[in-house]
Amino acid sequence: MDPRLRMLDANANRAREALRTLEDIARFALNDDVLCERLKHARHELGAAMADAGLDPLALLASRDTPGDVGTVVLGAGEGERQTLADVAAAAAGRLTEALRVIEECLKIGGSTGAWARVEAVRYAAYDVDRSLRLALGTGRCPQWPLCVLITGAACPGGDWLRVARGAIEGGADCLQLREKSLDDDELLSRAKEIVALARAAASRPAVIINDRPDIALLAGADGVHLGQHDLPVGAVRELAGARLLVGVSTHDEVEARKAIADGADYCGVGAMFSTPTKAREVSGSQYLRRFLGIAAAGRPMPHLAIGGVTPDNVGELVKAGCRGVAVSSAVCGAADPAGACRAILRAMS
Repeated sequence: MDPRLRMLDANANRAREALRTLEDIARFALNDDVLCERLKHARHELGAAMADAGLDPLALLASRDTPGDVGTVVLGAGEGERQTLADVAAAAAGRLTEALRVIEECLKIGGSTGAWARVEAVRYAAYDVDRSLRLALGTGRCPQWPLCVLITGAACPGGDWLRVARGAIEGGADCLQLREKSLDDDELLSRAKEIVALARAAASRPAVIINDRPDIALLAGADGVHLGQHDLPVGAVRELAGARLLVGVSTHDEVEARKAIADGADYCGVGAMFSTPTKAREVSGSQYLRRFLGIAAAGRPMPHLAIGGVTPDNVGELVKAGCRGVAVSSAVCGAADPAGACRAILRAMS
């Protein structure tokens, strides 16, 4: 058998399979028609390039020897392990570009410049679509937190934010967000490190998110950063932190929600649900929550935190609308018993 034909057949199959995998992720996980079209175009271009090379399809099929292929029994490290769709996409993208390179090189042997150059163009396009698709998927590892407590020293009686943080953990909060707008950087970093150490020492190990500041989040060893609409864009945080940080984005309407999801946010803040003393913002209400959940349902799984004036008395309304997670500030930070306030919210959500 001609080894060149065997290599072309095997790698054309590998490339088509990888393209279909990525196309289905774009279609069913991201609901992204633009990415779907780019991947479909790449599949068609690959087929056209193979036709340009003048390869006999029957000769390619005749060269195939799956039972005699020693590579079918060789498994690479981690081949059977995928934790998220992002892992599936990464593996598919790697197979795709490797296969395209092999095809390109084989077509250079006695082939026309047009055929291998077309494959080269597909390979470069694949690098770009891989970037777009995998950034849009985010890290794929953010859980759906039922209760996130936003901690601001000024909102805590006597400024005792540490007492509130301990109480929140005791009361069952599975995420703590440090939100301080006016601290000097050195004090903010010190406080961030302290809250991370507190969370890591707890048996429940709640996540720690730092508001606005990916640099502080990285230096403190926090789990993530939360961005407002006027903070750094998600893409800039990915350049700085890669997958080391979960990235959350505040959204207040469908336009902001769609952009946050398309940018690759790991979770979204959804609000404001009710009026709140923390921020003077127009109330979106549970109607926006329902619309957000509809948008998220059409694409990849998107954890959410409904925020804004949430209390044990009104959280039931959000649960009826489909809410699975809330972010709370005043109702816990201002409570005489922060742990009890957290338990009351969680009970009202169950």
